[in-house]
Amino acid sequence: MVSRLRRILLLSVFCLVVGESEDSARAAMSSRRPNIVILLADDLGYGELGCQGNPQIPTPHIDSIAANGIRFTDGYVTASYCSASRAGLMSGRFPSRFGYEFNPIGALNMDPDKGLPASQITLARHLHNAGYTTALFGKWHLGGHPKYHPLRRGFDEFFGFLHEGHFYVPQPYHGVTTMLRRKTLPDGSTGRWTRSDGHLVYSTHMGHDEPPYDANNPILRGGQPVTEGVYLTDALTREAIGFIRRNRSAPFFLYLAYNAVHSPLQGADAYMKKFQHIEDIQRRVFAAMLSNLDDSVGEVLKTLRDEGLEGDTLVFFISDNGGPTRELTSSNAPLRGGKGDLYEGGIRIPMLVQWKGKLPCGKVEHRPVISLDVYGTAAAVADSPVPADRSIDGVNLMPYLMGRNSGRPHNTLFWRMNQKTALRQGDWKLVRNPRRGKTAHWQLYDLAQDISESHNLATEQPGKLREIVAAWSHLNEQMAVPIR
Repeated sequence: MVSRLRRILLLSVFCLVVGESEDSARAAMSSRRPNIVILLADDLGYGELGCQGNPQIPTPHIDSIAANGIRFTDGYVTASYCSASRAGLMSGRFPSRFGYEFNPIGALNMDPDKGLPASQITLARHLHNAGYTTALFGKWHLGGHPKYHPLRRGFDEFFGFLHEGHFYVPQPYHGVTTMLRRKTLPDGSTGRWTRSDGHLVYSTHMGHDEPPYDANNPILRGGQPVTEGVYLTDALTREAIGFIRRNRSAPFFLYLAYNAVHSPLQGADAYMKKFQHIEDIQRRVFAAMLSNLDDSVGEVLKTLRDEGLEGDTLVFFISDNGGPTRELTSSNAPLRGGKGDLYEGGIRIPMLVQWKGKLPCGKVEHRPVISLDVYGTAAAVADSPVPADRSIDGVNLMPYLMGRNSGRPHNTLFWRMNQKTALRQGDWKLVRNPRRGKTAHWQLYDLAQDISESHNLATEQPGKLREIVAAWSHLNEQMAVPIR
């Protein structure tokens, strides 16, 4: 009898301990800090996604982020070209604050003075120091010199390349249709030339050759060059899926920086067949690349669902800048300008966010936000606030998105890229956008009435112009090197 009572007592204690352990485990899972995922497209125009109004190229997986979360109509980046935009995203600060207004290309990527300064604490470093496992898969473009390497900037894992672009499939371009820019066609003429098998197209419409993207720019795993035989968009997705599965039990930060839809134009055969109804070969290759990107985003989202992480993961989707339309056909409609401009088409981009069970579904948000806010929001949800002595320009969007703050996250946004500069204050937009070698006067637009910036009000509204220029001057003086 005593032995039986002892067994019952021991069993009861065991069940109590196990029950408490299971309850503790469930509590830990429910209170765990969320995973943070940034899905970054490259050179994707404002008007190209289905959820942004494009009926020609279906993007159901990217659109699902908007359906399951929030679509920003007024989402911005900090520059209208790749490197300075990424400098803002990774630092949470206007890049002009630390003098980063350039876009190194080619051999300039190796310049030891061309990279994100060590003084800027990356979002990856911030989250790594808070206990997150961090990874970058894809394009870095924040310095090709060894001192700027992603593994030295807070990333635990890196698979990708360091410069501004990369071929999706190397020569001899098997399994894809490749369209390259050339100064002169094989017969000495200009226009377009297509190889007899239809898989290689040359075009002189840009007036220059395709940059040698792969020169001194290998695909790296960590710090070592590797040979990659898979179409690059798919390879980056493969790496991201593996990372998610390996790290499902603890919070992670995944920065999946696709180089799609950046040039060179290379469309995989299966996707080219899908869009064979598009007559223009340039547009058809672009459609193939975008659809491939969309399917890849779908695979990442499916992995989060399959691993039971959807409710524990904050997902952002953005583009690094507006689309270069002549180069890619990427549409920025209904906005004016594109990549390289400080008109809306250069800096207002597709921006979506979801966090299942935490954020509203299917909401359209019209208040202006900027890529800097990814840093502010990520730091807040990771319960790792940015120290007061290291202020950022981004804000935590959660109170605004969850309805706890009805104000604007930003009343004023600032841009400067050498002599090009702009400021948005409320719905007023001030911009100076000179062409190369030219000077330009201030232009003033009311974005609430004129989203396409077609009616310059600088002459009609001299008082408002002086007011907004004064606001620009105040911020300009805070930058590393003020301009006049």
